[in-house]
Amino acid sequence: MNFDRTKMIEALRRAVQRMHYPLEVMLVCVRWYAAYSLSFRNIEEMMAERGVLVDHATLHRWSMKMLPVLAVAFRRRKLPVGSSWRMDETYVKVGGQWKYLYRAVDRNGDTVDFLLRAKRDHAAARAFFERAMDLHGVPEKIAIDKSGANTAAIVSIQADTGLPIELRQSKYLNNLVEQDHRAVKRITRPMLGFKTFRCARILITGIEVMHMIRKGQLGAIKDRVSSATNQFYSLGF
Repeated sequence: MNFDRTKMIEALRRAVQRMHYPLEVMLVCVRWYAAYSLSFRNIEEMMAERGVLVDHATLHRWSMKMLPVLAVAFRRRKLPVGSSWRMDETYVKVGGQWKYLYRAVDRNGDTVDFLLRAKRDHAAARAFFERAMDLHGVPEKIAIDKSGANTAAIVSIQADTGLPIELRQSKYLNNLVEQDHRAVKRITRPMLGFKTFRCARILITGIEVMHMIRKGQLGAIKDRVSSATNQFYSLGF
């Protein structure tokens, strides 16, 4: 077991200390929430059917503590993405108001990055692009829709850095990321919104991580036919 792996497991165990439940049980519940259209109350009932009594509020706390650690473990093992990106934003309800989830995929449909922002403007779009480039390098091409804010963000990055990024505005090219939104929205829509921005940011991160695992974006897997379920659990062991 290498040093980074050891550190990640220790970080996860610190996050869930004093929870009084086996780590395996907590991981199952957190995965169910990230993978399926289930509320914490649904999971509470499902665990009760299996003889495990756990309150929905406790399930929420497990997710809030564990998902950030699992997300860090995933990013350390995330496979590289392509250099041609499709970027778009979708809507998520937080505290009764619509917020904006910026997302990008490469030409193969693999997730480049995502970022939840309170506003849909030039600053939000630029923050998304800068974060994605910090993580994955500078793309050769970026396809967007006709959004003025997204266009201004890329143009300002080009002007400030001189990076030779080809900007393409094409609804046809952007269909790929718009279709990819559906996998995330399918999970978040039944939740009827998140209570706080912090909760939304953390829980959406878990949903996105599970989505990327399903798309085969987790590296360092000895058994390449390992199920998405087992790959998720490998982040915690």
